[in-house]
Amino acid sequence: MKVSKLINSLKFKQVQPTITTDFDVTMLTQDTREIQPGAMFIAVGGYHIDGHTLVKQAVEKGAKIIVAQKRINVTVPVVYVQNTERAMAILADVFFEAPSQKMHMIGVTGTNGKTTVTHLIDQIYRDQNQATGLMGTMYRRIKDETFPTENTTPDAITTQKTLAQMREVGVKIVSMEVSSIALVLGRVWGIDYDVAVFTNLTRDHLDFHKTMDDYIHAKSMLFAQLGNKYNADGTSKVAVLNTDDPVGREFEQYTAAHVLTYGLNTDAMIRAQNIQIYSHGTEFDLSVFGHLTHVTTKLIGQFNVYNPLAAFAAAYAGGLPEAQIITSLEKVSGVKGRFQSIPSHTGVRVIVDYSHTPDSLLNALETIHSFAKKDIYCVIGCGGDRDKGKRAKMAKIAVEYSTKPIFTADNPRTEDPQAILNDMLAGVPNDHPEVYIDRREAITKAVESAKSGDVILIAGKGHEDYQILGRTKHHFDDCEEAAKALALKPVAD
Repeated sequence: MKVSKLINSLKFKQVQPTITTDFDVTMLTQDTREIQPGAMFIAVGGYHIDGHTLVKQAVEKGAKIIVAQKRINVTVPVVYVQNTERAMAILADVFFEAPSQKMHMIGVTGTNGKTTVTHLIDQIYRDQNQATGLMGTMYRRIKDETFPTENTTPDAITTQKTLAQMREVGVKIVSMEVSSIALVLGRVWGIDYDVAVFTNLTRDHLDFHKTMDDYIHAKSMLFAQLGNKYNADGTSKVAVLNTDDPVGREFEQYTAAHVLTYGLNTDAMIRAQNIQIYSHGTEFDLSVFGHLTHVTTKLIGQFNVYNPLAAFAAAYAGGLPEAQIITSLEKVSGVKGRFQSIPSHTGVRVIVDYSHTPDSLLNALETIHSFAKKDIYCVIGCGGDRDKGKRAKMAKIAVEYSTKPIFTADNPRTEDPQAILNDMLAGVPNDHPEVYIDRREAITKAVESAKSGDVILIAGKGHEDYQILGRTKHHFDDCEEAAKALALKPVAD
């Protein structure tokens, strides 16, 4: 793309020195490791490294122009802007030719449920023979091809590049997890969402947001950014809100879009009633503006009633017929690491779940209580370099809602694993749960000790196939470890 087109997209800027040749920009990047000749390097201030300190390295590697918000001394032209994060979002949208405007974009935000809801939405549209794309915690998927991801919502360049790749292969529907951090950092600026979904909000990410008010404000941005216009042809934006959560009701005031509500309360437009939870699935009556249909899903638990409701509402807002949406929801078996049962011949049921917040852990354990006949084991840890305030809360929930709590490491990162465990133990001073720093040992001990009829919840990591010790990722998969331990256990009588 010509450099003039990119520069002109930035309304307020200074270019020094004046560019006399309209050269081609081959790529956008904020990462010096991926620079190719002809690149535009955007100097962004990061948590660990300020991109402004790397501009000379960027030029040496072939960057032909720099975007900066601090004065720098380099041999190539510099575009000075007030905020390079904002500039990066604008430039990425222009460079990749606004791909989100060519597809039906569904953004899902909330503390819990984002991954399950996006996967459900994706399956609903796939069943309608639609070409789909998905972006979230587990991976980025373009039709049937998956790509790894480091963040729930990647940076603006990666996001727009991925959307452009989707558009190029004919993707029509995109389901996307939108994190609160991404909203604050502007990673989704420029993305033209058609439907925005709110799942719920409980304590999380306070290491970043500092207060719950800031966290709520961050989530609200997705709905405020839906725009402020209506289309007479019925294609206007829709905010899908869980109004059982008080924050969902609050978000109604933050958006000009059409509002579609869901929940269990009687005033929700789309709601579930007469809920029956079983060890193999869940049944409920789905009311859509008063029209009732009985639904049977393979998903387990009340929280897994909210997730299908959210997915149903998102697809309904997109114009799909009720019956077709329900057919898809009834056949979906779930998402890896989300209340996933591990096959067992031992009579012991092992469930792996991404319960990494107090609320999600409580939901998982309450669901297990609805069908467990004997002891409930809970193998739980808390992540390092993250919100320390939830450690004692999660420990207390594990002790109160399981009969055999086992505390262990999660992803300690740069923290001392024992220090994290001490924070957890401080939340249960009168109790004495088993403690194993080594997560493999904790899982093995739980499986060895459990008897036929017992249930083991391995919480916190879910789909993750790694453990972060220091700054190093090591392969570690809760599902694999549970399967190995179960294989060594005698067959149940």
